[in-house]
Amino acid sequence: MPVRISMTVNGKPVSAEVEPRTLLVNFIRDHLRLTGTHIGCDTAQCGACTIHMNGAAVKCCNILAVQADGSEIVTIEGIARSDGTMHPMQAAFRDHHGLQCGYCTPGMVMSAIDLVKRHPDPDDKKIREELDGNLCRCTGYHNIVKAVKAGAAAMKT
Repeated sequence: MPVRISMTVNGKPVSAEVEPRTLLVNFIRDHLRLTGTHIGCDTAQCGACTIHMNGAAVKCCNILAVQADGSEIVTIEGIARSDGTMHPMQAAFRDHHGLQCGYCTPGMVMSAIDLVKRHPDPDDKKIREELDGNLCRCTGYHNIVKAVKAGAAAMKT
């Protein structure tokens, strides 16, 4: 039996009826058509599905949509300014070649923003530790670490 849920996604209120077993990642992609959030491993190990839920980075492929009822959700589509200017972390990933093939990038950016909020001056070791749950199949970690450091600096301005 479908369950009615409501939440705020990227600053906009949304509501829908979903099957109780609907994963949050499927709700975001299939119901809201926000396809920047990727499904990678489907087991919360790769981090491609990372979003912000109530201000913290979470992997939404292991959260039921009903568990997010009443939550504030931010996806990769919600971090740019309303005029289209990229978030400083997005710009840093572009500028420092941290994008690689791009599949992991939304999850990496969302995790990196969360990391910088908690650790404003992360060193290489902290960045590698904190992004341990996000996998880049292109193995572009060196440039991703450079991008996160640059993004951290840009987020201060």
